[in-house]
Amino acid sequence: MKNLFTILLFSCTFSAFAQTSSPESVETEVAHKWRVSLPYFIITDRIGRNFGDWDSPTSTQMIELHVKRNLDNKNIIGLKFASWRLFQPMGIQWWDGLLDKLETESEFYPGHVRETGIGLTYQRMLWKGLFATVEVLPQFQTYLDIEGNKVGNGFKVYNSYHLGYHIAFGKKKRIFIEPQVHCQHWMFDNNAPAGFKKLDDKWRNYFLFEPNIYVGFNF
Repeated sequence: MKNLFTILLFSCTFSAFAQTSSPESVETEVAHKWRVSLPYFIITDRIGRNFGDWDSPTSTQMIELHVKRNLDNKNIIGLKFASWRLFQPMGIQWWDGLLDKLETESEFYPGHVRETGIGLTYQRMLWKGLFATVEVLPQFQTYLDIEGNKVGNGFKVYNSYHLGYHIAFGKKKRIFIEPQVHCQHWMFDNNAPAGFKKLDDKWRNYFLFEPNIYVGFNF
């Protein structure tokens, strides 16, 4: 099931890219070569009940930055830096009672796992402001117990697949927002201590339909 899900996601994403690559399409120069953006999560409960409280046990302490290069008016490549701290498995879906699971410690890790990495992104403009994006992020993991002591290291590859709309503002269109929805899938998640692994194995290695907005600047 997990392998089938991965194949379907890649097939849908790259089929969308292929459909926009017809001989009639003309890819031209763009006014701005570079862009920098940060994600703002619409549903803050998805990444922690106390999003604004950095020291809260349920805060993800999340930092994420995107630097992208516009190759032309269709193709955009970039680097993604991200670091976050998880207090429960990411694979709990909306229909599993995600918001309810934030109210009970039965699904909380026996500590936290810090995940940090630098990855690659590819964005394809499909029609006007509509776009699809693939982000691939290798991450190093550090497992901490309740007292904050290190209890293990791990590694995983975190992938996300986005569909959204690019909206630029101002006379020179330098400021932009990108409302979007995306799905995540992660592989090679290994070496978790027993207490963490027990919860991870209980849930899925993907999360579906997370809404957010990227806020950025063109230059």
